Parts: sequence; structure tokens; C-alpha cells
Amino acid sequence: MPSDIQTAISGADAPQANHPAGDVILRTEGLTKHYGGVHALTGCNFEIHKGEHVAIMGDNGAGKSTFVRQITAVEKRTAGRIWFDGRYVEFEGPLDAREAGIETVFQTLALADHLDVPDNLFLGREKILFNLGPFSILDYKGMREATLRGLEKTGVKIPNINNTIQNMSGGQRQCVAIARTATFHSKLTIMDEPTAALGVQETRQVEEIIRTLKQQGEPLILISHNMRQVMDLCDRIVVWRRGRVVANLRKEETDGQDVVAYITGAKTQPEFDIPDAV
Repeated sequence: MPSDIQTAISGADAPQANHPAGDVILRTEGLTKHYGGVHALTGCNFEIHKGEHVAIMGDNGAGKSTFVRQITAVEKRTAGRIWFDGRYVEFEGPLDAREAGIETVFQTLALADHLDVPDNLFLGREKILFNLGPFSILDYKGMREATLRGLEKTGVKIPNINNTIQNMSGGQRQCVAIARTATFHSKLTIMDEPTAALGVQETRQVEEIIRTLKQQGEPLILISHNMRQVMDLCDRIVVWRRGRVVANLRKEETDGQDVVAYITGAKTQPEFDIPDAV
């Protein structure tokens, strides 16, 4: 899809009111997703600013991953509006979201086990040296050089980028998935439970990469159940419960017990309190 028309709606079809401020990289308004009679996400308003790291927290089934699937167009939303990088967008699918600058590290990682690091990073967007249609020649040298730059940018340590993914540890696989976001100059990185299945040392390595992204001013949405991790790495915490946003908390104005109270339903911020909500 040409970049000048990429996923953007213009003219009379685009909502003209409530456009986000210049430093807002992503904003959702009334985002809703129903699966038949199941209301997985209802009326969610959310925004993240450039350079900001925001944690999304909530119990299992609270709507966190559903929210990510809507903004990355893995699924079609039932209702609501999304602005990205100052434009109202209607992504047709994950490729549109990725081309616009949203890189997502899903829990499944979405890596091809039989391919090496460069081939995984460029899977679906290979560099072409000579375009000969179905017989095109790939720019393997260019892809490897770009891979090394991406690894250096994030501080990822991979001893041998020619190793296939299936021969790597869980931590190395996670780091490869994260490095993919840096290689393509993402405008927003989303990480869904990036350390859930990792050991202590591997978790520390991934967290250091997140800190590096923060130092470089790159915005990040982090979905995590790890309270220590969230308080260490994020500026703000948005809590989901039963498909709704129930709290928007500055890290310096809250603590772990307070966040847990919102997660469990013991508390709800007044602006999110909906009578008889289920």
C-alpha cells in the first residue's frame, strides 16, 4: 500500500474532532470488541505519548491482549476510533500496522524456528538486490548488516546470528523478537508478557533492552503481571478489569498495593466508574 494513503482516512470520512496532541503517538477512543454476546472490550479510551513507557495491567481475561489485537488489526474492532502518529487510521491488517510503525512482540514471538536471525528479522519484508519477479535475488549482505545494527541498537547479545532460532535459548529468542522492532525503526513498540517464560538472567537482559529503548526515547506499551518489573520500567500504569479501563496511574503517585486494588476491583477511579457495569 503506498505510504501516502497508508491506512489513513482523509476528507469527509475522517473524524475531525478530538484529534490527539502533537506528542501523542497512539490514542484510542471508545475502543470496543464483542465476540457474539461476550463483551471482551468496552469503551476503552487510551493514549501514550512519544518517549513514554506505559504498562497495561489486569487479571487474566481483563481485555489486555484483546486491546493489543485491535490496535494492531489482528482482529477487526466492533466499535471505536484509533489515531496513530497524528492520523486517524483504519488498518486493514497487521501488515498495515507494522508498515505504519507499530512493532509487536507477542507472547508466541512469531519466529520461524528453522530460520536464522537475519531471515527472521526480515521475514515478509526481505531486502531485494535484483527484482526479477519470482526469481528475485535477495540482499543477504544488506539484511545481515541491518540485523547487526538492530542488535547493537538494543544491546542484544547474540553470539552467532547465523544460528537457527530452534538452537537458541528462550531468552535469546525473546531478544531476537525485540531486536526486530529496533531494526525497522518502529514508532511504537508493544510487548506482551516479554519475560513470562524466562529465567532470572534472561529476564534481566530483556529488561535492560527495555531501559535502552527508554533512553533512546522510543515509546513502549508493556503488558505484564510482574509488579516489580512494571514499577521499575514504566512511567504510567493503565489497569483493565472485565474489558474496561478502571485506572490510569502515574508511577510516582501509586504503589503495588494500590494497583492490586484496582486489578481486583476493590477500587475504581471515579472517572472510570460505570454504574451497574459487568
